Amino acid sequence: MAAAALEPWQTAAPRSRRSAARRPRPREETAAPIPQAEPEVDAGVVLRRIREAGEDLLISDFWRSALETINRCLTQHLEQLSAPVGTLPEAIGNLPLDSSPDESDAAPRSIPGETLVSGTCDRKCVCYGIGNFATCVIARNQLTFLLLFLEECQIPRSHCCLYDPLLSQLEIAVLNTLGVIVLSENEEGKRSICGEPTIFYMLHCGTALYNNLLWSNWSVDALSKMVIIGNSFKGLEERLLTRILQRNYAYVAKILKGLEEHEFPQTPRYTDIFNDTSVHWFPVHKLKQLSTDTWAFREEPDYQGCEDLEIIRNKTAPSAVDSDLL
Repeated sequence: MAAAALEPWQTAAPRSRRSAARRPRPREETAAPIPQAEPEVDAGVVLRRIREAGEDLLISDFWRSALETINRCLTQHLEQLSAPVGTLPEAIGNLPLDSSPDESDAAPRSIPGETLVSGTCDRKCVCYGIGNFATCVIARNQLTFLLLFLEECQIPRSHCCLYDPLLSQLEIAVLNTLGVIVLSENEEGKRSICGEPTIFYMLHCGTALYNNLLWSNWSVDALSKMVIIGNSFKGLEERLLTRILQRNYAYVAKILKGLEEHEFPQTPRYTDIFNDTSVHWFPVHKLKQLSTDTWAFREEPDYQGCEDLEIIRNKTAPSAVDSDLL
């Protein structure tokens, strides 16, 4: 690890503006300018802060409870995929913060007496809207959770793609060091899983991103292979007027009766970080109960006249290059 990672703890910078792809926090906040990393903060400092966040997360009640929530969902989902099912371990030890090309694809270390969820090594993971984790404590904790989650589920970091339009060059460099794939194209959430079981990690993202993702995978086969960790769909239904939900986010509205949702636990320390977060999966029997007309509707979302879209649009045509990374 970089020598700077061994330096004494430095107080994190004031909270930066989160990605425009995120749903606003419940209370009002004044948006700050797009953050620039402080001159004294380098990759080593950021990696050390991620490690310390991981150490705190691993000993928290929230981590244990969140794993139990995820395990309930993945157990059912893996049964649906006809894959072997195990149990998540309670802890995984220290979080490694460097990843060589050989190490990133290597099998995770074994833990005596513990059994990881099996059948997940072929899964992919996609993360949207992680935010400026170099300067934002909330984003850093969310990234740390993702890294620990990948380790728990035996998903190599090289099988995880990540994108946020506001990432700084420093943050991209850190993510490269961590071994995850940083996408260069703003997909606006329009990524097809191409038949591969995929977990989408999308905390506090705009509703349009979820809607775009559903549209891109609008079939029983594709949705049944997906898991979404992100904003509660029940919460979206409660917050938005029915006519607004159906007009602007038709795919979210149509899928509400075709999913199972497991809410994340809430603890005082991590309330602002994982509030309104749930794990969603799509049981085949529920999807097949949806009407034929529901599946026949395949119009691409355009959001004309939609206020508070909460995403940064891609000004160029989508590229197929990044899709091949998964």
